[in-house]
Amino acid sequence: MNRTATKRAALPLRLLWALAAVLLLVSACGSDDTASSPTPAPATEAAPATEAPAATQAPTSTTEAAAEAAEGTDEAAGSAEQTEDTEPAPAEPEYRYQRIVSISPTGTEILFAIGAGDRVVAVDEFSYYPPEAPVTDLSGWQPNVEAISSYDPDLVVMGSDGDIEANLESLGIAVLAINAPTTFDEVYVQIAQFGETTGQIDEAAALISEMRSEIGALIDAAPDASGLSYYHELTDGLYSVTSSTFIGQVYSLFGLDNIADPADSDGSSYGYLQLGNEYIVDADPDLIFLADTLCCGQNAETVAARPGWDLLSAVQHGRVVELNDDIVSRWGPRLVEFIAAISDAIISIGAAS
Repeated sequence: MNRTATKRAALPLRLLWALAAVLLLVSACGSDDTASSPTPAPATEAAPATEAPAATQAPTSTTEAAAEAAEGTDEAAGSAEQTEDTEPAPAEPEYRYQRIVSISPTGTEILFAIGAGDRVVAVDEFSYYPPEAPVTDLSGWQPNVEAISSYDPDLVVMGSDGDIEANLESLGIAVLAINAPTTFDEVYVQIAQFGETTGQIDEAAALISEMRSEIGALIDAAPDASGLSYYHELTDGLYSVTSSTFIGQVYSLFGLDNIADPADSDGSSYGYLQLGNEYIVDADPDLIFLADTLCCGQNAETVAARPGWDLLSAVQHGRVVELNDDIVSRWGPRLVEFIAAISDAIISIGAAS
């Protein structure tokens, strides 16, 4: 072997000695007491998936270091696979309208019933149901554009009012205008419209289905009321409704006869008319339904005290039904409660006969 070759063979030997010295140094450091800080892993070692506890000793040999590095790599890979297999959490729905103002008590009840209540920022002074509705002094009878817009709404629910609607829309505020229905189908159409407008389509459909089912059960539970007459009182001024109104149609579901119908044979009153005391006494209804208990303080006792009313069949047989004014005047989800009151009254007559 020549000198050049000898030099080339000797160079690796010196490197091996140097490497051995480094290994001895590392081994010496590893033999320190447990109070010593762990020796950081070499820069080329794969980082473990989880951080080791502070009291853990650094590896005492390159073999152990390699084993822990491999284990950490496997854990990291497993963690990555688990993350890929896990479905991401569903994103919160983004609704078209985020700030809703309602100046319609019926509209307010529908909004909350279909799950849009958390986006209602203000309601009118009479929208006190449900209890969590944000009642303000906004007027539903005399809507004020400036007052409504002060709540920065992107949607306003209200009864039809062309001028107010136009003024709100000119400010970039959408309007959902609703009118009192004349049929049950119109009630369900309105609820579906609320669902489409607010993005609560499934919730609105579920509410409609539930209402249909409950109303059908209440009607089926009551005996046939054909031949029984009734008087529905709107105010203590003896204002009533005919069968052509939505309220009248509710009673017609049970086959009840409305004593107000003959008084409006030509339909000139549009279904709302004032009856006379003598007219009602002569008609002698089998059932009296009071929808003026809250507004006017009427009840079975005040009715019996009216001139001649103590002789009425409804009074003598205890068939004066005190209704919740609000439920009767609104056609939202609580319509079921109105129908339940009628059903119960008819059932009680059947049970007594």
